[in-house]
Amino acid sequence: MSQPTVILATASYDHTIRFWEAKSGRCYRTIQYPDSQVNRLEITPDKRYLAAAGNPHIRLFDINSSSPQPVMSYDSHTSNVMAVGFQCDGNWMYSGSEDGTVKIWDLRAPGCQREYESRAAVNTVVLHPNQTELISGDQNGNIRVWDLTANSRSCELVPEVDTAVRSLTVMWDGSLVVAANNNGTRYVWRLLRGTQTMTNFEPLHKLQAHNSYILKCLLSPEFCEPHRYLATASADHTVKIWDVDGFTLDKTLIGHQCWVWDCVFSVDGAYLITASSDTTARLWSMSTGEDIKVYQGHHNATTCCALHDGAEPASS
Repeated sequence: MSQPTVILATASYDHTIRFWEAKSGRCYRTIQYPDSQVNRLEITPDKRYLAAAGNPHIRLFDINSSSPQPVMSYDSHTSNVMAVGFQCDGNWMYSGSEDGTVKIWDLRAPGCQREYESRAAVNTVVLHPNQTELISGDQNGNIRVWDLTANSRSCELVPEVDTAVRSLTVMWDGSLVVAANNNGTRYVWRLLRGTQTMTNFEPLHKLQAHNSYILKCLLSPEFCEPHRYLATASADHTVKIWDVDGFTLDKTLIGHQCWVWDCVFSVDGAYLITASSDTTARLWSMSTGEDIKVYQGHHNATTCCALHDGAEPASS
């Protein structure tokens, strides 16, 4: 099975994962996922595997195989896995779960290598570009930084007490971190450059971005420069695109009929993929704000999407 250069996958409450041809909109592979819904999808840096985070396990599927079976299952969480991602070389994976833990998994060895207790359901985890710190956000409103070198919590802050932090995103150069919560509020901090520790969050900006839950926030990638954007996807059916330099509203993406759960930028920041409860995923042009492709085929809410249209790491 020849590997497409663009990997686009979506998952739905209909218990399937679908792979799409990004340009044509054709679904070319469907994987049944009978055990649970899929909460999050992530593609390994080398484009070989797709991680699907469910309840309570993470399954790894071979992207280049036609086999419906996962090649690996990671099973030590005890509740919904809400976050999953990979270290830049693909050597290890991290996850966060409603069981209140953040875990690290070595992909070359079985089992969970490390576990950090958040004491509340974890909704979101991101890896700092320095590859040595994880940042988690939980249902009680806590943001915590986990120092992987010291193997301990290095920082903790609560932007809004008892308001769930739904999503976190870090700028590719490590200069900013953004949090979005259930009140539709967006918080921005500057992370002080030139230091290896991230314990200094300098408050930069706070804004009521939506009048409903923000379900995902995402900063644009490196190759989007000099234009730097923040996307916020919301239960109000819209995705808003913000100019990072002034945190002003650049455009609003309108077209979904229900909650927008997830979004992911193309590697150059020219396009955005979104996933919605209206059963569709959509491809948007960042220059015009128009949806230029609708991916239809799921029979229930489409809850997450993953895209890898960049080059593989040089080592692969």
